[in-house]
Amino acid sequence: MSCVHYRFQSRLTYDSLQFEGLNISAGELKRQIMRSKRLKFCQLKISNAQTDEEYTDDALIPKNTSVIIRRIPAAGLKSSNRRFVGHQAGRWREPSPRADPSLLSLEQLLKGYTCETD
Repeated sequence: MSCVHYRFQSRLTYDSLQFEGLNISAGELKRQIMRSKRLKFCQLKISNAQTDEEYTDDALIPKNTSVIIRRIPAAGLKSSNRRFVGHQAGRWREPSPRADPSLLSLEQLLKGYTCETD
């Protein structure tokens, strides 16, 4: 059995993925990682941990290689900078900016909202 060591950019530790043969395609590695980590609504970018070379889907990754995985939003989806707190009857509510200054969204901060506290 051969393996590739991978870690997400935000993690410190590596996981291993085993496969048959001397190398694995980057596309197959992505599919197996997404299946094992139950990822949806994102795409993965894979780069070599030592050289920082980014792999295309058809590139072959040799066994015993360490790679870094980066998650990016799937095409057509936008990432959100809003924060939501609380959960009532299946609906999320947006926090009041006056309640806690740390809950202001980036959009509100850029527009110059201020938070008054008593």
